[in-house]
Amino acid sequence: MAAIDDTSEPDGPVRNVHPTLVEAAWLYQADQVRPEDLPMTAAQALAMGMNTPALCELAGLPRHADPRDIRDTFEQALEELRIALPDHHLARRYALSRLATRFTAGEAALAELASDEWSEMEVETTEEQAFVALLPPCACCTEYTLGLDEASWEAQLQIAARALAAHPAVGPRV
Repeated sequence: MAAIDDTSEPDGPVRNVHPTLVEAAWLYQADQVRPEDLPMTAAQALAMGMNTPALCELAGLPRHADPRDIRDTFEQALEELRIALPDHHLARRYALSRLATRFTAGEAALAELASDEWSEMEVETTEEQAFVALLPPCACCTEYTLGLDEASWEAQLQIAARALAAHPAVGPRV
């Protein structure tokens, strides 16, 4: 079984762990991964040489399986691989940073960024605060809530997203 350091603390090297599985654990804990996607993540980890009974079971579950069964099996697979789930707050901060990275890479649309999902999040860095401050509850509300037209909003959001992506405070290390 592989040991893993999945926190932002520098404790040592990580060996033999599939990065997608570790990231899935972080996104799972941040409520950013759909249970029906976890069997494919497990199958990818198996294809990369990881192998535990629960990982095999998870890879064999259909997408339409009971989400509780998928979650339980995913958590068992992580336990067997000694991959600890991160703290929910740290996982949410990582998900925010990942969203900024995806936006700067052109993988996330403006509409995806407009969500009240992030409004209650406790941010800890200046970069997180600047990015969250530009996330309105919905795309149609940017002018009303932020006082910005869409072009100005996108420009400011790009700046804030690049700053956050360049200085991620937490996340999985593999």
